[in-house]
Amino acid sequence: MVEALIESEQVCINVCNGAHEAEARAVLNGLRMERVTFYRIPTNEPWCRDHGPIFLTRNANADPRLAIVDWDYNAWGGKYPPCDLDEVVPTRAAQFLHAPVFYPRMILEGGSIEVNGAGALLTTESCLLNPNRNPSLGRAEIEQRLRDYFGVREILWLAEGIDGDDTDGHIDDLARFVSENTVVTVVEVNREDRNYEPLQENLARLRQMKVEQGDIKIVTLPMPKKIVREGQRLPASYANFYIANSCVLLPTFADPNDETALSALQKLFLDRRVIGIDCRELIWGLGTFHCLTQQQPAV
Repeated sequence: MVEALIESEQVCINVCNGAHEAEARAVLNGLRMERVTFYRIPTNEPWCRDHGPIFLTRNANADPRLAIVDWDYNAWGGKYPPCDLDEVVPTRAAQFLHAPVFYPRMILEGGSIEVNGAGALLTTESCLLNPNRNPSLGRAEIEQRLRDYFGVREILWLAEGIDGDDTDGHIDDLARFVSENTVVTVVEVNREDRNYEPLQENLARLRQMKVEQGDIKIVTLPMPKKIVREGQRLPASYANFYIANSCVLLPTFADPNDETALSALQKLFLDRRVIGIDCRELIWGLGTFHCLTQQQPAV
C-alpha cells in the first residue's frame, strides 16, 4: 500500500514510539522514505479512517486554511476497549500540524460518512442511529451536527451494512461517491447470501435519491465470494477503495470478481491508475484500504 501511495502523495504514519518507528522503517526498507513522515501518536487500533482527524478546508480571502474536526469515539459502539489513545488522535494530530480543532460532542467514525464535495453526505441508519453511539440524539439532531461541522446541506440515508461488518454498517463498505452525482455501490447477485436483501434495499434507496446536481448516477460493483475465517464472516467489499492523487487502491481477494471490479473502477477514474492489492490477510482485521487511511487536503 505504501509503495503505491508514495508515487502519488506524501504518506503519514502514526507510530507509538521510537521502537515502533524503527520496526515500520524496517518493513518499508527499500522504498523512497523521503515520501514518508512518521508521527509519534500512539493508537489502540490501526483504523485511521475511524479514529483519525477529519480535515476541513476553507478559502477565506484567498487565504487557504486547514482545520480538524475531532468527533467523539467509542470503538464502534464500545466493542473493543480500551480506546483512550484512539479517542485523542485528532487533537494530537492538530498539535503537530498547528491546526485549529472543532469538537461536535458526538460519536462518529470517518468510515460511517461519505461526501461528494458539493454539499451531500451519504450514511447509514444502522450505524449513525444505533443507540450504542449517541443514544440521546435523534435523527434530526444528528443531521444538524453533520451540517454544522461538515458544511454539507443534504443528508442521504441508506439502511444497513454488509454481513460481518462489526461497525454496524459503515458506508465505506457499501457506496462511494466518485463524482458530485455518481455513486458506486456494491450488489450481491446470490439470492441465498445474507447480503442480497440489504444491498437491494440500499440500491432501491439510491435510485430514489437526488443531489443538488440532479439525479444520482449509479454504477454497481459485484461482491467477492463469501470469506469465512475461524468461523467468522469477513466484511470483504470492493467499495473499500482509497482514492489517491494519481491512483486508486482497490482491495482484491483472489476472487473471479476482482477483475470485474478493477475494470469498472478504471472506467470511472480515467485520470488515475486503479491498483488492485491482495487483501486476504488485511481483511482478517475487518477492514481494508479506506478503513486504514485518512486523506489530508493540501493547502
